[in-house]
Amino acid sequence: MKVTGVKTTVVENEDPYIGGKYFLFLEVETDEGITGLGEKVTGSSFNNSGWKEFTSQIQLIHETCEAFLIGQDPFNIEKIWSDAYGSRHDYRHPSLHYTSVLAAIDMACWDIMGKATNQPAYNLLGGKFHEKLRAYAYMPSGWQDSPEKAGEIARQLLEEGNSACKLDPFTPLHPGPRDVGLPEIRKAANIFEAIRKEVGDDLEVGIGTHGQLTTYSAIRVANILEEYNPFWFEEPVPPENYDEMARVAAHTSIPIASGERLVTKYEFSQLIEKGAASIIQIDVGQAGGILEAKKVAAIAEAHYAMIAPHMYCGPIAAAAAIQVDTCSPNFVIQEANQGPLHKTIFKEPLAFENGFITPPTGPGLGVELDMDVMKSRIVS
Repeated sequence: MKVTGVKTTVVENEDPYIGGKYFLFLEVETDEGITGLGEKVTGSSFNNSGWKEFTSQIQLIHETCEAFLIGQDPFNIEKIWSDAYGSRHDYRHPSLHYTSVLAAIDMACWDIMGKATNQPAYNLLGGKFHEKLRAYAYMPSGWQDSPEKAGEIARQLLEEGNSACKLDPFTPLHPGPRDVGLPEIRKAANIFEAIRKEVGDDLEVGIGTHGQLTTYSAIRVANILEEYNPFWFEEPVPPENYDEMARVAAHTSIPIASGERLVTKYEFSQLIEKGAASIIQIDVGQAGGILEAKKVAAIAEAHYAMIAPHMYCGPIAAAAAIQVDTCSPNFVIQEANQGPLHKTIFKEPLAFENGFITPPTGPGLGVELDMDVMKSRIVS
């Protein structure tokens, strides 16, 4: 089997644009008539310049595919990925833009392999370890109004079948690192106290901060919130300094979570080996794809760390993350941010229900685009 061509498509998301205002899909064609789906994660909700902002990203996809994918056997993912990552001097230093191109190619190749063998990708990566996948999302808006309101929302989440959620208590977000004063920390503590009084220990609540704190502020926050047993403390400091994150980890019993802005096994190995995080939030669509994520999961497993993949992306990248979750022994929970389009764009939607995801059983990524829905959303 050989790859004969590639096609990119920009798809407009539906309001409220969860995962981005636009999605960038990749289709990889082969000489045996099998087509694989991939997605380049774009994070496009963070600017308003429209879909034409993707011109350079689309060009990068096509240049990379022409150089390293066309004419290759899609089963040879290791070689395709390695050649694309290491052959050009300017590309070897990883970046979210380039590794997300590699991820899109990787997803499409796994989709092709699965379709060619009539197996889900997770069966080709060790088989199904989990029958269902625990999931979480951000606590719905309104919890900021008062601690009592936060408690009410926590009760509602629990009654809907959820076992975990996440909130960002230090807003508005700041690029950081910044000091967080005692009044802000006490306000967050009051919210956690109200949640614990309402639902006890039945609902896990993670702290998100988007890396906006100084090391000493993060340690102070951890010391005050520790008694409420948060699920994790996510990116307590900017994620690029593993040593400072490890300092925070050494000062608290709250598990440190990080990884949504890291790429490749090389960056994750430093995070894990330095003891900077024990919950690894790899983004399969940004960090390099399914195979790279599986390698990161293995490094984490050897250090008794768990994976809780990040999911702020389109539906194809979400399907790829689920494949990794299903076959990874050290999977703990999957972020599950889904917008309306995620639920309609596939002929059989990904099954998110009562706080759990049911892995698809179809071949490859286990999903097939509904072309009637696609036609109404394509912008380029």
